[in-house]
Amino acid sequence: MRFLKLILISIVALFVLMLFFSILMPSSVLVSRAIDINAPLDSIRYRVSDLNQWVYWVKGMRSNSVNIESAKKAQLGNSTVTVLEVTDSTVVMNWETNSSALQKSTMHLISHPGTTVSTVQWQFEQHLKWYPWEKLGSFMNDKILGPMMEQNLLNLKHWTENQPVDLAIPNS
Repeated sequence: MRFLKLILISIVALFVLMLFFSILMPSSVLVSRAIDINAPLDSIRYRVSDLNQWVYWVKGMRSNSVNIESAKKAQLGNSTVTVLEVTDSTVVMNWETNSSALQKSTMHLISHPGTTVSTVQWQFEQHLKWYPWEKLGSFMNDKILGPMMEQNLLNLKHWTENQPVDLAIPNS
């Protein structure tokens, strides 16, 4: 009986400790990557705002699990991507999973006057609930999303600058 009591108290104490630390963690997570592309903003904006164009620079877009419904909406595996707003300098999208997790994706298009170089800054923002496991799990967002974003931005750069693009999916 004592042993059972010790285990129960330990589990409760661990949960309270995790809850305390999760309260101290931020309630939103932002993952951001950027790249300079030697092209005018208009040619870049078209390629990032039209989901039909993503097959040329986003790895995995030619997969059978991808269904592009329109230029503004696509089903990517278990995520639905919806383009919400396109302006001269931003493309705003929602990425929603089947589990209702929502991430806001924003692509900032920055011109550099007097040059042909433009910067594309892509970010994902996720607002978290108070659950300790959700906040602790968010530490992996940068490790999961970051490399994918870097590779896709590099593909966008190569495609826009008329260089070969590597869309091969490595065998796992």
